Amino acid sequence: MTEKIDITLTVNGRPHAVRVEPRKTLVDTIRDDCGLTGTHIGCEHGVCGACTVIVGDQAVRSCLMFAVQARGKTIRTVEGLADGKTLHPLQRAFIAHHGLQCGFCTPGFLMLTANVLERDPDIGDDELIDVLSSNLCRCTGYQNIIKAVRAAREEMRASAPVSASPTDTDTRPHEEAPPPELLAQG
Repeated sequence: MTEKIDITLTVNGRPHAVRVEPRKTLVDTIRDDCGLTGTHIGCEHGVCGACTVIVGDQAVRSCLMFAVQARGKTIRTVEGLADGKTLHPLQRAFIAHHGLQCGFCTPGFLMLTANVLERDPDIGDDELIDVLSSNLCRCTGYQNIIKAVRAAREEMRASAPVSASPTDTDTRPHEEAPPPELLAQG
Protein backbone atom coordinates (compact mmCIF):
# COMPACT_ATOMS: atom_id res chain seq x y z
CA MET A 1 0.00 0.00 0.00
CA THR A 2 1.27 3.43 -0.95
CA GLU A 3 1.69 5.95 1.83
CA LYS A 4 -0.75 8.84 1.69
CA ILE A 5 0.30 12.48 1.78
CA ASP A 6 -1.51 15.34 3.51
CA ILE A 7 -1.97 18.30 1.18
CA THR A 8 -4.15 21.37 1.01
CA LEU A 9 -5.72 22.35 -2.28
CA THR A 10 -7.28 25.75 -2.80
CA VAL A 11 -10.32 25.14 -4.98
CA ASN A 12 -12.61 28.03 -5.90
CA GLY A 13 -11.04 30.10 -3.13
CA ARG A 14 -11.64 27.50 -0.39
CA PRO A 15 -8.90 25.40 1.19
CA HIS A 16 -9.46 21.63 1.17
CA ALA A 17 -7.20 19.57 3.42
CA VAL A 18 -7.00 16.11 1.88
CA ARG A 19 -4.97 12.94 2.33
CA VAL A 20 -4.09 11.35 -1.01
CA GLU A 21 -1.82 8.78 -2.54
CA PRO A 22 0.86 10.54 -4.58
CA ARG A 23 -0.54 8.92 -7.75
CA LYS A 24 -4.13 10.15 -7.26
CA THR A 25 -5.22 12.41 -10.09
CA LEU A 26 -6.45 15.93 -9.57
CA VAL A 27 -9.85 15.12 -11.09
CA ASP A 28 -10.39 12.21 -8.70
CA THR A 29 -9.31 14.34 -5.74
CA ILE A 30 -11.58 17.24 -6.73
CA ARG A 31 -14.54 14.90 -7.07
CA ASP A 32 -13.91 12.37 -4.28
CA ASP A 33 -12.12 14.37 -1.61
CA CYS A 34 -13.34 17.93 -2.22
CA GLY A 35 -16.90 16.88 -3.09
CA LEU A 36 -17.02 19.00 -6.26
CA THR A 37 -18.55 16.76 -8.89
CA GLY A 38 -19.06 19.34 -11.64
CA THR A 39 -15.71 18.38 -13.15
CA HIS A 40 -16.39 15.26 -15.18
CA ILE A 41 -14.21 12.25 -15.82
CA GLY A 42 -14.27 11.25 -19.47
CA CYS A 43 -11.51 9.45 -21.29
CA GLU A 44 -8.89 9.61 -18.49
CA HIS A 45 -6.25 10.09 -21.21
CA GLY A 46 -6.38 13.87 -21.70
CA VAL A 47 -8.18 13.60 -25.03
CA CYS A 48 -11.80 14.62 -24.38
CA GLY A 49 -11.40 17.71 -22.17
CA ALA A 50 -14.37 16.92 -19.91
CA CYS A 51 -12.10 17.25 -16.86
CA THR A 52 -10.68 20.67 -17.77
CA VAL A 53 -10.11 22.98 -14.81
CA ILE A 54 -8.00 26.11 -14.38
CA VAL A 55 -4.85 25.66 -12.30
CA GLY A 56 -3.05 28.93 -11.68
CA ASP A 57 -3.77 30.70 -14.92
CA GLN A 58 -3.77 27.67 -17.21
CA ALA A 59 -6.57 25.40 -18.37
CA VAL A 60 -5.42 21.84 -17.68
CA ARG A 61 -6.76 18.34 -18.15
CA SER A 62 -7.13 17.33 -14.51
CA CYS A 63 -7.01 13.63 -15.39
CA LEU A 64 -3.38 14.12 -16.44
CA MET A 65 -2.26 15.95 -13.31
CA PHE A 66 -1.62 14.51 -9.88
CA ALA A 67 -3.28 16.27 -6.97
CA VAL A 68 0.11 16.74 -5.30
CA GLN A 69 1.22 18.79 -8.32
CA ALA A 70 -1.52 21.32 -7.59
CA ARG A 71 -0.34 22.12 -4.05
CA GLY A 72 0.16 25.85 -3.62
CA LYS A 73 -1.74 26.70 -6.80
CA THR A 74 -5.23 28.09 -7.16
CA ILE A 75 -7.70 25.74 -8.78
CA ARG A 76 -10.95 26.85 -10.41
CA THR A 77 -13.68 24.41 -11.30
CA VAL A 78 -17.04 24.92 -12.94
CA GLU A 79 -18.58 25.37 -9.49
CA GLY A 80 -16.44 28.50 -9.09
CA LEU A 81 -17.43 30.07 -12.40
CA ALA A 82 -20.60 31.83 -11.23
CA ASP A 83 -20.47 34.75 -8.82
CA GLY A 84 -22.94 33.57 -6.21
CA LYS A 85 -26.27 33.26 -8.00
CA THR A 86 -25.07 35.36 -10.95
CA LEU A 87 -24.05 33.08 -13.79
CA HIS A 88 -20.83 33.73 -15.69
CA PRO A 89 -21.36 35.17 -19.20
CA LEU A 90 -20.32 31.80 -20.64
CA GLN A 91 -22.90 29.94 -18.60
CA ARG A 92 -25.63 32.35 -19.68
CA ALA A 93 -24.51 32.13 -23.33
CA PHE A 94 -24.46 28.31 -23.31
CA ILE A 95 -28.06 28.38 -22.06
CA ALA A 96 -29.24 31.10 -24.45
CA HIS A 97 -27.57 29.59 -27.54
CA HIS A 98 -28.29 25.92 -26.73
CA GLY A 99 -24.57 25.14 -26.43
CA LEU A 100 -25.26 21.96 -24.49
CA GLN A 101 -27.37 18.89 -24.87
CA CYS A 102 -26.43 16.04 -22.56
CA GLY A 103 -24.15 18.41 -20.62
CA PHE A 104 -21.36 15.93 -19.99
CA CYS A 105 -18.71 17.92 -21.88
CA THR A 106 -20.07 21.32 -20.82
CA PRO A 107 -17.97 21.90 -17.67
CA GLY A 108 -14.79 21.26 -19.64
CA PHE A 109 -15.85 23.63 -22.43
CA LEU A 110 -16.82 26.30 -19.90
CA MET A 111 -13.49 26.15 -18.08
CA LEU A 112 -11.43 25.98 -21.27
CA THR A 113 -13.18 28.96 -22.81
CA ALA A 114 -13.26 30.95 -19.55
CA ASN A 115 -9.49 30.62 -19.41
CA VAL A 116 -9.05 31.53 -23.07
CA LEU A 117 -11.35 34.57 -22.93
CA GLU A 118 -9.82 35.82 -19.68
CA ARG A 119 -6.34 35.58 -21.19
CA ASP A 120 -7.27 36.90 -24.64
CA PRO A 121 -10.66 38.62 -24.85
CA ASP A 122 -9.87 39.64 -28.43
CA ILE A 123 -9.25 36.11 -29.68
CA GLY A 124 -10.25 35.75 -33.32
CA ASP A 125 -12.81 33.28 -34.62
CA ASP A 126 -10.29 30.99 -36.33
CA GLU A 127 -8.17 30.68 -33.20
CA LEU A 128 -11.28 30.27 -31.04
CA ILE A 129 -12.56 27.42 -33.22
CA ASP A 130 -9.11 25.81 -33.05
CA VAL A 131 -9.17 26.00 -29.23
CA LEU A 132 -12.71 24.59 -29.07
CA SER A 133 -11.71 21.66 -31.28
CA SER A 134 -9.45 20.41 -28.47
CA ASN A 135 -12.51 19.31 -26.45
CA LEU A 136 -14.89 16.61 -27.60
CA CYS A 137 -18.67 16.85 -27.77
CA ARG A 138 -20.73 13.99 -29.15
CA CYS A 139 -24.12 15.74 -29.11
CA THR A 140 -24.13 19.32 -30.34
CA GLY A 141 -22.11 19.40 -33.54
CA TYR A 142 -20.18 22.37 -32.05
CA GLN A 143 -22.09 25.09 -33.92
CA ASN A 144 -24.12 26.21 -30.92
CA ILE A 145 -21.04 25.98 -28.68
CA ILE A 146 -19.22 28.30 -31.08
CA LYS A 147 -22.20 30.70 -31.11
CA ALA A 148 -22.34 30.67 -27.31
CA VAL A 149 -18.64 31.37 -26.88
CA ARG A 150 -18.76 34.17 -29.46
CA ALA A 151 -21.70 35.76 -27.60
CA ALA A 152 -19.90 35.46 -24.25
CA ARG A 153 -16.75 36.91 -25.81
CA GLU A 154 -18.71 39.96 -26.96
CA GLU A 155 -20.38 40.39 -23.57
CA MET A 156 -17.05 40.03 -21.76
CA ARG A 157 -15.40 42.55 -24.09
CA ALA A 158 -18.22 45.04 -23.54
CA SER A 159 -18.03 44.74 -19.76
CA ALA A 160 -14.22 44.77 -19.55
CA PRO A 161 -12.87 47.77 -17.66
CA VAL A 162 -11.39 50.43 -19.88
CA SER A 163 -7.75 50.99 -19.03
CA ALA A 164 -7.06 54.42 -17.62
CA SER A 165 -4.99 56.73 -19.73
CA PRO A 166 -2.43 59.01 -18.14
CA THR A 167 -3.56 62.55 -17.53
CA ASP A 168 -1.60 65.76 -17.76
CA THR A 169 -1.50 65.90 -13.97
CA ASP A 170 -0.04 62.42 -13.67
CA THR A 171 3.64 62.92 -12.86
CA ARG A 172 4.60 59.27 -12.49
CA PRO A 173 7.09 57.94 -15.04
CA HIS A 174 5.47 55.86 -17.78
CA GLU A 175 7.05 52.87 -19.41
CA GLU A 176 6.97 52.75 -23.19
CA ALA A 177 5.74 49.61 -24.87
CA PRO A 178 8.47 47.56 -26.51
CA PRO A 179 8.66 47.72 -30.29
CA PRO A 180 6.46 45.13 -32.10
CA GLU A 181 9.48 43.22 -33.43
CA LEU A 182 10.55 42.44 -29.84
CA LEU A 183 7.06 41.26 -28.95
CA ALA A 184 7.02 38.94 -31.96
CA GLN A 185 10.18 37.18 -30.73
CA GLY A 186 8.23 35.75 -27.75
